[in-house]
Amino acid sequence: MNIDLEQSLLSFSLLGAEWVLWLLVVMGVACLAVTLERLVYGVRNGTPGSALENAISSYLKRGDADAFQESLDGLRGLEARVLAAGIEAAEQGPEAAEEALSGHMIFERMRMERGLIVLGTVGSNAPFVGLFGTVLGIIKAFHDLAQNEAEAASAVMAGISEALVATAIGLMVAIPAVVLYNWLQRRLKNTFARLESLSHLVLARLKANEEEEDTEEQPESARPSLAEGA
Repeated sequence: MNIDLEQSLLSFSLLGAEWVLWLLVVMGVACLAVTLERLVYGVRNGTPGSALENAISSYLKRGDADAFQESLDGLRGLEARVLAAGIEAAEQGPEAAEEALSGHMIFERMRMERGLIVLGTVGSNAPFVGLFGTVLGIIKAFHDLAQNEAEAASAVMAGISEALVATAIGLMVAIPAVVLYNWLQRRLKNTFARLESLSHLVLARLKANEEEEDTEEQPESARPSLAEGA
C-alpha cells in the first residue's frame, strides 16, 4: 500500500507545472471578473453626491421629513436607500430610526463586500501556488535528467527555466489582486464612513423634531416661563 501511495505521489509530481500555470490563469481571470463586477455594482449603487447633500441640507434646515422622504425616493444608490429606511422608521420614534439605519447599513455592507474574499484569497495564496508549480517543475526536470543523462545539461536548464515561470506568474497574479483588494476595501470604508456621518446628522434632526413636538404638546401652564426663572 505504501508503494502504491509513493507511486501515486510520484506520478502526480511528474505532471509538472503546466496545470499550475493554468490554475493561476483561472485565478487571475476570477480576480478580473470580481473587480469588474464590483466596479459596476459600485457605479450602479452610488448616490449622486450633490443631490443627496442638497436633500439633507434642506431637511436639516426645515425638518420636513415628508419632503426629505420624497427626495430620497427620487435618488438611487445605497446611501439613499439606507437614509430612506431610517426616515420611514422614524414614525415609531428616533430609536426605531436608529435601529433601521444600523440594520440597513449592515445589510448594504455585506452586499458591498461580496466577492472581495476572492481577491484576498488569491492575493495571499497565488505566490504559494506559483512556488508549488516551480517545485513540481524542478522535480520533473531532475526526473527527466535521470532518464536521459546524454542531454543532462539542456534538459535540466530547460526544465528549471520552465518551472520558474510558475513563480513569476504567481507573483503577477498576486500583486494586482492585493492592490485591487486594498483599493476596494478603502473605497468601501470611505463610503460607509460618509454614510454613518450622514446618518448621525439625520438622527440628530429627528431627535430635535421630537423634542419640538413634545414641547408644543405641553400645556402653556407646564411650560417654563421667564417669571419662574427669575
